[in-house]
Amino acid sequence: MSEILKQQLLNVIEISDQEFDYILSHFTYKKLKKHQFLVQEEQQVMDDYFILSGCVKSYYTDAAGKVHIILFGTKDWWITDYEAYYYQKAATLNIDCIEDTEVLCLSNNNREKLCKELHKVEHFFRKKTNRRNVSLQKRILTLLSSSARERYEKFLSDYPDLVQKLPKHLLASYLGVTRETLSRLYTLK
Repeated sequence: MSEILKQQLLNVIEISDQEFDYILSHFTYKKLKKHQFLVQEEQQVMDDYFILSGCVKSYYTDAAGKVHIILFGTKDWWITDYEAYYYQKAATLNIDCIEDTEVLCLSNNNREKLCKELHKVEHFFRKKTNRRNVSLQKRILTLLSSSARERYEKFLSDYPDLVQKLPKHLLASYLGVTRETLSRLYTLK
């Protein structure tokens, strides 16, 4: 399973087998069941999670109790509550498993240690952070300026495999529409 992480690293930086083994030694492995939490609101966030298998959702629940899905995470993705992770604050997000999930966990201390010792690892995380920032900016702009139909079509185009994994109510929440609106969009497809 760790080959997934190795390949992601190799897509950005050059590392030897020995360097990878050293990097991997800074991670811990965790297996979670469907509906288990990686991160819970109001709790400390110690790790960034690299998903080996499964699917998770990151969401915020507003004061009225409405759930707002920020993003989904699946194989080969990184996910955590980054504000809580980087600044040692209590989480404002929840991240739970949509299906049984396996992750590699990297503490902030171990990330900092790796980045200090291996400049190429710092380069890798900078590149990943840049991509995440661009993706989140695009997501916000799409939510602000696109119709429900356009958001749905973009999701189908960007994540065709993910659509099959998701219950319709979760996809509706992610798209910012009601389940009824999603059903209408689905039948127009």
